[in-house]
Amino acid sequence: MDWKNYKIIFMGTPEFAAVPLKALKNQGFNICLAVTQPDRKKGRGKKLLPPPVKTKALELGIEVFQPEKIKEPESIKKLESYSPDFLVVAAYGQILPKKVLDIPKFAPINIHASILPFYRGASPIQHVILNMEKETGITTMFMDEGLDTGDILHIEKTKISKNDTTKTLHDRLSILGADSIIYTLKNFNQIKRQKQDDKLSTYAPLLKKKDGHINWKESADKIEAKIRAFDPWPGTFTFLDDNRLKVFSVEKTSNQSSATPGTIVNTEETRLIVSSGDFDLMIKEIQPAGKKKMTAAQFLKGYDISQGAVLN
Repeated sequence: MDWKNYKIIFMGTPEFAAVPLKALKNQGFNICLAVTQPDRKKGRGKKLLPPPVKTKALELGIEVFQPEKIKEPESIKKLESYSPDFLVVAAYGQILPKKVLDIPKFAPINIHASILPFYRGASPIQHVILNMEKETGITTMFMDEGLDTGDILHIEKTKISKNDTTKTLHDRLSILGADSIIYTLKNFNQIKRQKQDDKLSTYAPLLKKKDGHINWKESADKIEAKIRAFDPWPGTFTFLDDNRLKVFSVEKTSNQSSATPGTIVNTEETRLIVSSGDFDLMIKEIQPAGKKKMTAAQFLKGYDISQGAVLN
């Protein structure tokens, strides 16, 4: 069967999924339905907003379906009515039951943002940066009922730079995901499925806001990696007395002070330097609660910060 005749149901929710959806449509694939999460209230005004996949699908003239629960009989019946050849899934946000996975004629295919079997789970992009990995990638996989345990179809890799944040790596991987799913679908009949080695598997659990709390006892490299991994969400923070400070960027110095980790060891020449588990760190951007993000120099000018104070 020629790929141009494939009938595809696309399932995804965030911006990461909107990129491959657009790429598939522009490439000429027949996307008969886009399934995404319901509109949710977001922001301070709690305004009802559509997910990025819905916005992109409507721009592309694709019908949208937003079931509260995909496992409900009426939802399954709706999907079955399209008789799709493939389900293409990218960060949809709900677990797909076997009845849904069995709907497509050929395969349910997931676009996962890691090199499987490493970093299965909800937050692979953050965790590869957090763990200071040198590379990551996209895996397209034949979905089963497990958590990212299905057979591998195709892998594309990319290097992780020392300056990558979750935002920059996310954007690069979403484009790579688009390229990977196009390759996978066009070559589906020639691709040999490869079973994952479960003994090698690692897990990337969903992150919570509290996970952003900086532990100054960790190494400078680990702290710096955490700040990049948690950018833009959930962000990293510390406390000076009872004041919450959000930290956006730091730079490792060549100095190793003997002060207790978290101690502000230097505030001279508009520099804000803090001790860690090994090398001192120079904080470059910071945000006090209720204020805008500012440079360390701006922070020191507006706040009375004494050398020897301890962040915790």
